[in-house]
Amino acid sequence: MPEDFEGPDGPDNLDEPPPFFPYDGNGGPRQPGAMGELVEVQIEGVFAAESNGSISRFVLLSDGDRKLPILIGPYEAQAISLPLEGTRPDRPMTHDLIRAILDRLNLTLDRVVIDDLWNTIYYAKLYIRTDKEEIEIDARPSDAIALAVRFDAAIFVADGILEAGMAD
Repeated sequence: MPEDFEGPDGPDNLDEPPPFFPYDGNGGPRQPGAMGELVEVQIEGVFAAESNGSISRFVLLSDGDRKLPILIGPYEAQAISLPLEGTRPDRPMTHDLIRAILDRLNLTLDRVVIDDLWNTIYYAKLYIRTDKEEIEIDARPSDAIALAVRFDAAIFVADGILEAGMAD
């Protein structure tokens, strides 16, 4: 926003992307890892449910005991479902394009981590591996899961999020 710029050249920290939610509402910055240890989960499937004439789609993750449904849009549902079913569309989808770009750059998606929940919204990170380092990138969980399926990458969820999902 224009009011965010402090001078003619803007803020000094443009080389670092802003976090999605820098504050916990109590005036302090959010603490990484506050949702507990990471637990590996599997995709149980992508499902649709109808309520009052409206269709809701969700991806269901599970650690074997606990299940975590994450609400997703219809395009994201298709982006996750197609590779799970072994189906390839006639033209590459956005997530296929991202896979092709990462492959060409000799990068790989190591893992996906869903590590925060704020105001009923889940937050995820992609961990991309290069020859020399690991890069962390913020992502929507649906996009992260769609990429994880294409790379056969592990998906992790913070224990506190799995517990919160059980309470719903």
